[in-house]
Amino acid sequence: MTQTNRSTRYTTPKQVATILTHQLSALKESPALAHQLPPIMLWGPPGVGKSSIIREVCNHSGVDFIDIRLSQREPVDLRGLPVPKGDSVDWLISGEWPRDPNSRGIILFDEITAADRSLQVAAYELILDRRLGNLYNLPDGWLVVAAGNRAEDRAVATTFSSALANRFCHLDVGADLESWCQWAAANGIHPDIIGFVRFRPECFFNMQGNVEQGWPSPRSWTRVANILTNLSSRLDESTVGLMIQGLVGAPASTEFLAFRRWSNELPDIPAMLHGKCPIHIPERADQRFAFCSGLAHHLWKGPVNQEQQRLDRFFEISMQLSSDFATLALLDATAGSSNAEQEYHTTEIFCHASFESWSEKHGKVFNQHLAQVA
Repeated sequence: MTQTNRSTRYTTPKQVATILTHQLSALKESPALAHQLPPIMLWGPPGVGKSSIIREVCNHSGVDFIDIRLSQREPVDLRGLPVPKGDSVDWLISGEWPRDPNSRGIILFDEITAADRSLQVAAYELILDRRLGNLYNLPDGWLVVAAGNRAEDRAVATTFSSALANRFCHLDVGADLESWCQWAAANGIHPDIIGFVRFRPECFFNMQGNVEQGWPSPRSWTRVANILTNLSSRLDESTVGLMIQGLVGAPASTEFLAFRRWSNELPDIPAMLHGKCPIHIPERADQRFAFCSGLAHHLWKGPVNQEQQRLDRFFEISMQLSSDFATLALLDATAGSSNAEQEYHTTEIFCHASFESWSEKHGKVFNQHLAQVA
């Protein structure tokens, strides 16, 4: 949900993706807009996925992506290398800049606020004028985007000049729980993590502790998911716990590991979806969050020829859930890692014979939830 305080309206990752996707589409239809569309500047704390949003937009749009970490560059990397040529000097421009006039993509100047003024000045010409002297012009199919941290984010931050700031369209990106959970469900993030951060949203993103070590953020929870998926079967429980603590800090990891122990006592969700065991809804709130995340996670896994059976059972189980939990399960079930997959999941859910009954029971809460996240 878009958050609001007295001075700033925050932009969700989904809204950022929508804006960039529309700009790419506009450039494809009318390349002349390249000099009219303002470059986007994404502000936000570390770990909210600013660069990941742009990378995913490029992947989904089928265009190229160039990530320039300004804090790791020298001015000559951007301007080019001066080379003597007779009694004058010529310039060799970096080969990483796109040359194909028909190419399309996004150039991200990441960590721009961590770069010193000399690097910011070196980037001005390409960001503002889409060129480097008389030697290079950025093809019209490319968007320029920058990203950085604010001073209050407790990260390295250098102030912008007013000239540079006035050329950008500035978007403040917040850590949005619901859009991250939808993304996580679509990308196979471990259901225990989705269930936990919904149960304890205070542990989703928190910079109040020691940010010089592990602290909870969308980035760090994604890395916890990688540990649970790829390493937990190879390491003992104590070692896994230490790694999780190293990523999200002691307070969040202690709560998560306790939540995980309770979630391990859940009924066998895949067996329930296949009708091999009776429907049993957990009574504890934390277990219900884990149960609903697991339900959506396992719905689309398994033999394709048994998918209809799982869908039938999914609706049977949903009808025994309270409306708030049924809504969470259904929203996660409609997520997909691509537009085509999301469209397929959504169609199968909304066109199912039991959806009308589901809607009669849970539709009011479902619509209220959609209104909140719109």
